[in-house]
Amino acid sequence: MATLYITSTETFSGKSALCIGLAKRMRRDGLSVGYLKPLSAGPRLAAGLVDEDAEFFRQTLELSDPIEDMAPVGISPAVLEQFLKVGGADDFRDKLWAAYERIAKGRDVVILEGGSSLREGYAIGLPSPLVAQLLDARVLAIIHYDEDLQVMDDLVAAQVSFGDRFIGAVLNGVPRQRMPFAQEVAKQALEARGLPVYAVLPQERLLLSISVSELAELLAGEILCCADRADELVEHLMVGAMGVDSALTYFRRKPNKAVITGGDRPDIQLAALETSTKCLILTGNLQPSPIIIGRAAEVGVPMILVKQDTLTAVEVIERYFGKTRIHQAKKIERFEQMLEDRFDFERLYAALDLRRKE
Repeated sequence: MATLYITSTETFSGKSALCIGLAKRMRRDGLSVGYLKPLSAGPRLAAGLVDEDAEFFRQTLELSDPIEDMAPVGISPAVLEQFLKVGGADDFRDKLWAAYERIAKGRDVVILEGGSSLREGYAIGLPSPLVAQLLDARVLAIIHYDEDLQVMDDLVAAQVSFGDRFIGAVLNGVPRQRMPFAQEVAKQALEARGLPVYAVLPQERLLLSISVSELAELLAGEILCCADRADELVEHLMVGAMGVDSALTYFRRKPNKAVITGGDRPDIQLAALETSTKCLILTGNLQPSPIIIGRAAEVGVPMILVKQDTLTAVEVIERYFGKTRIHQAKKIERFEQMLEDRFDFERLYAALDLRRKE
């Protein structure tokens, strides 16, 4: 039985996507796969201390394991305060080990999803290197590609942290213009340092997208129509503040977009509805006319009414673009295809001593 720990050096690097993508491929290869998130903390916990990533993994792969085993250690503010007062690191470790034994029973491989960074867990006695040692896991890092030097530094830091348990990395979200460098220079340099690179994955607009429902939630907005299309994904953001004569030409530049404009601009709203628009965000808490709502319903474009002014709404949304979780089927399907095209599964299976059961 193999245990694979997926880690990263920062949030929103693609850990959940990689966990799900690898698990689904392993299952197609006839392997029985379990999932466990050793440590859940802060905003990743939903009501009742249920980890959102673990619950999503459970539903997506239709696993029967109790969610309490898949995410055994949840650190809420109250739990952290209690720990800081009286301790209990051994209790956390015992709880993690017991859950792992139950998850691993009868499985060929268990995938562990790491925390938000290599620093997570030290304060409560469950740092990532200790978790990997405790559960006898091999470690694979997924690194979001921001800068060339940063990637090299992050991977060397991960290798130092995990030592011999570290088996390599995936470079994710590489800007298209940096793909030649990442593939031909950075990858070779890392391999020469004993850092295997299993995949170099390009930046994808779809994976950076945000759903209509997430936009409504971020802006505390009201969806006025087409609520059944709230799962649609928005890849671009455009502001409708121009004259109506140039609006159509402007909006046709980008597909799958959200258009933000004032609720008092029916001309801009109608122009946006004639192009590839996933939703209209109407600012200033100004209700649109029934004619506009009727047209939006006719073409199937949700309208979100928000209280913020246009500039504030744009600032809020831009902070979250590329920082939402991969909890949509379209994103998962695209990431799976990218792994099929670019990931070296044979090399990973060899590193984990796994064999297909087809």
